[in-house]
Amino acid sequence: MNIIRVMLTLAAVAIASTITSSELAFAGGSNPSAASELAGTSWKLVKLQGGDEMTSVPDDGSKYTITFGRNGRVTARVDCNRGSSTWRSPRANELQFGSWSRTSAKCPPGSLHDKIVTEGAAVRSYSIKDGHLFLSGMSAGGFYELEPLTTQTRRPSGRRRS
Repeated sequence: MNIIRVMLTLAAVAIASTITSSELAFAGGSNPSAASELAGTSWKLVKLQGGDEMTSVPDDGSKYTITFGRNGRVTARVDCNRGSSTWRSPRANELQFGSWSRTSAKCPPGSLHDKIVTEGAAVRSYSIKDGHLFLSGMSAGGFYELEPLTTQTRRPSGRRRS
């Protein structure tokens, strides 16, 4: 089970709009404030720093994203692949993922896909500093730095002007 297929977004997977108490319990574990910190957030990759101090920066961070649903689901995109799983944060700064469902397309040369999947298989913790999300706990050391993914805000539906 490769846990960091975490960088895999799912633009196509719809997150259920009904949130059950068991899904909330999985997302938050015993620390609801930890869950609320990540729940409903989306991030894009800024850089990957390996345990060997080598830094990789994506040509386009929006091709490497992760979204933490409020219902205990996570979707991710790692370049040309997408995936989904479950997530929870049982204690402050601890992060756990379930089994990942993912696509397995061959990404183009220059992609960080293989490096992310290989080096990110054991992400176990997170922190948020200066508005950036840091994922770490990988066996070889290192971390991912992500920034908030900006999305277009939808105009509320209502009366339209004629």
